[in-house]
Amino acid sequence: MMSLKKRWSAQAGYREALQIGLPLVISMISNTVMTFTDRIFLGNYSLESLAASVPASIAAFLFLSFFMGVSEYVNVFIAQYTGSCRHHDVGRALWQGIWFAIPSGIFLALLCLVADPLFRLGGHPAEVQRLEVIYFQILTVGSGPFLLGVCLSNFFAGRGLTKPVMLISICSVIINIPLDYCLINGVGPFPELGIAGAGIATVVGFTLPMVVYSVLIFTRENEKRFRVLSGWRFDRELFGRFLYYGLPGGVEFFLDIFAISFFVFMIGRFGPVELASTNAVFSIYNLAFLPTLGLHVAASIMVGQAMGDRQPDRAAFATHSVLHLAMGYMGVMALLFVCFPDMLMNLFRSRNDVGDFDAVLRMGVVLMRYCAVFTLIDAVAIVYVGGLKGAGDTRYTMLVMGCASLACIVGPLIVLHHLGLTSIHGPWICLLLYVMVLATAFAVRFRKGPWRRIDLIGRNAKPERG
Repeated sequence: MMSLKKRWSAQAGYREALQIGLPLVISMISNTVMTFTDRIFLGNYSLESLAASVPASIAAFLFLSFFMGVSEYVNVFIAQYTGSCRHHDVGRALWQGIWFAIPSGIFLALLCLVADPLFRLGGHPAEVQRLEVIYFQILTVGSGPFLLGVCLSNFFAGRGLTKPVMLISICSVIINIPLDYCLINGVGPFPELGIAGAGIATVVGFTLPMVVYSVLIFTRENEKRFRVLSGWRFDRELFGRFLYYGLPGGVEFFLDIFAISFFVFMIGRFGPVELASTNAVFSIYNLAFLPTLGLHVAASIMVGQAMGDRQPDRAAFATHSVLHLAMGYMGVMALLFVCFPDMLMNLFRSRNDVGDFDAVLRMGVVLMRYCAVFTLIDAVAIVYVGGLKGAGDTRYTMLVMGCASLACIVGPLIVLHHLGLTSIHGPWICLLLYVMVLATAFAVRFRKGPWRRIDLIGRNAKPERG
């Protein structure tokens, strides 16, 4: 108890981790609620819409993930500049992220042109494919505002000011959820658009934060200290350093999402019941995953600030403080998954269900037990990779993620499909193995400590004090 009390009040302890991380957790919970209610509304609208929504959103997020992972890395640069008291470099770092996000959003919007052939590869039923294409096209067109919003949020988050991020996320959800319901079901003056309505509401939810962040950031007060206006020019040296560390982070995030996307698409070949139950379980799992992703970002911020201040021991202490909090949260969620699987799964029962959902429910209850174990192991992987990225050790995380996704997900699932083994247990065992490999590799790397010697921001500039 005494040790816990000391860790609570210590620098980089539980209190500081919660001050930075809790608003991010609430922000992620807000985004989770938005996604979760979206799936519930679609599940109540039709089983085909629910079946199409998860593969389409995962596919859209798969392409988005690389660019998002790179854009988010502005966070680490701003954190390290803040830790080293080089506040005048914050604006320059922010603008390099913006110069990356703008063309990335244009590229993602063009992906709507390849939606039809992409979803034919999935081999899903014709009606599900049609809905997948619609949802995917809308989400990819709206990716640009999302990327810019992510990039701009780093101005606050990287400096440890995470409450504005939380408040903006909550406002986005407050607008999105009723708009989502109205556009799906055709309430009041809104047309009944089904899954297209869900996509449009999501894009509106993407755009609002971008606008609000722009108003809050680009002010005269912020210009005086952070040079958010005069730092707009493209800086080849800083942009190159940003890409050197950020690109591996983007690839690592992409590979992780690719592994999960491939998993879902292969499950779709097993049958509609397997696909629908897996989609529902993944939607429930987001209740655990996305808030823990907020703690992952908190670990990156705290490590980044400590490394900017040349205090690697403080960075390690911060990472373990965040890990303890993440394990506590994930433990509670795992317990809920084991004790109340029926209640959680029944949230996805269609209002027009005539017994078709019963098979999905039975299989989903079994999968929720796998999910409970997966949740606890994933907490370790998520936090340690956040610590490594905050220090700049992104190439290692990229290599591990690539090897693990091929060896534990892609290769085994192709073999299972080739052999005609359609039991749902095989793919989920592969998924557990995947996250076990990640958790072990990242924990060992962090404890060995090569990340302590990385100089991400350079030390030529003199720090500005006061």
